[in-house]
Amino acid sequence: MDFNFNFKEIISVSLILFSVIDILGSIPVVIDLRKKTGDIHAEQATLVSGGIMIAFLYVGKSILSLFGVDINSFAIAGALIIFLIGLEMTLGRNIFKSEDAAASKAASIVPLAFPVIAGAGTMTTILSLKSQFEEVNILVGILLNLVFIYLVLKASQWIEDRLGQVGANVLRKVFGVILLAISIKILKTRLG
Repeated sequence: MDFNFNFKEIISVSLILFSVIDILGSIPVVIDLRKKTGDIHAEQATLVSGGIMIAFLYVGKSILSLFGVDINSFAIAGALIIFLIGLEMTLGRNIFKSEDAAASKAASIVPLAFPVIAGAGTMTTILSLKSQFEEVNILVGILLNLVFIYLVLKASQWIEDRLGQVGANVLRKVFGVILLAISIKILKTRLG
């Protein structure tokens, strides 16, 4: 197997996934889950979300083929989801319905690992990235994000104390605008 590591691609992929996953913007969800369940299982949430992302990187195209959907159509659909997530973050409105978590260890998987971390936006982004970047660079970008996700989950209380509500809101809006720009770029590439 030939590994074509490209640091520019790795940085691009990492930043795009960082914006889509938006683990910093999800800190309020993490804090709420911790209050409801008493604890967040950072290792479990990170491993499950990583497994979902890596599996989708390698078999996502096959799953789409099974349903007769091509990558271009999925990338456009993904760009629209990313656009809506960006709008949600920027405007502070809930577009996507969220479900209440059961007060158990399962809360680290649902809703934290899926769909907060490895949701539809993340999966569509991974497939969109696959059409633009080398798989090995996407894999490294996923792994870098998983390390960051783990660190954020472990330090969520410390982060909450330092950022405050205003800081978290500003960060969420900045990443929302970045996501809007990314979605427009994907749409231009796919439709143009």
